[in-house]
Amino acid sequence: MFNIIRLRETVSTNNYLRELLVSSREQLSEGMVVSADYQTKGRGQVGNVWESEDGENLLFSMLLFPSSIEANQQFVLSKMVSLAVAGVLKEEIDDVFIKWPNDIYWRNKKIAGILIENDLCGSNIQYCVIGIGLNVNQESFVSNAPNPVSLRQITGKTYDREDLLKRIVKRIYMLYIQLLREELNCFDEDYKTALYRHDGLHEYRANDEIFKASIEDVLPSGHLVLQTEKGTQRTFAFKEVSIVL
Repeated sequence: MFNIIRLRETVSTNNYLRELLVSSREQLSEGMVVSADYQTKGRGQVGNVWESEDGENLLFSMLLFPSSIEANQQFVLSKMVSLAVAGVLKEEIDDVFIKWPNDIYWRNKKIAGILIENDLCGSNIQYCVIGIGLNVNQESFVSNAPNPVSLRQITGKTYDREDLLKRIVKRIYMLYIQLLREELNCFDEDYKTALYRHDGLHEYRANDEIFKASIEDVLPSGHLVLQTEKGTQRTFAFKEVSIVL
């Protein structure tokens, strides 16, 4: 169903797919996937490096053309993709959550990361490159990332990466079709329910301040609305606030 380009090694699957968009003489098909065994410079959010042992994990990017979605609505794609990845993982393990805005957590540890890069044409999205790194069979991590975990570490099982790839891609596309057919808020409740520490008061850090708050809302823009224990509401953009783990 999906055109999957399989690479032994690349700088990053997002970079490869974006370069393919520029160099290809023909229109690339929506849903095209680039998957690699190893990335020499895999990227996470805000330039962070994504650690992945050669041939052990899932590293791929997927192409969509959501031209009906406006630039100021693009966070809905982040909700869609994070729900898709979390949904497939929930078929394998319990205690899966989305750590705002789109990290995938098992309990207090990060099992997957998502990097979405949108190219705009006027006020709408011309194309969307969805990059996903999922820790599958890696048994140990050596980088300074604070809390990585893999499926194998959780269950002791070895997983078929190709099977997981196809299931996640299929789930993303299924939710994408739902998004195009329904309202932009169609994922709001599922996303809020899936959020890591969505209930109760928890510690957050903003600049040098640590405070207790509960999640009140996530705005269509992606901004996180917290209600402090003192009853005041505070709104944050990505990287302006972090959960104290």
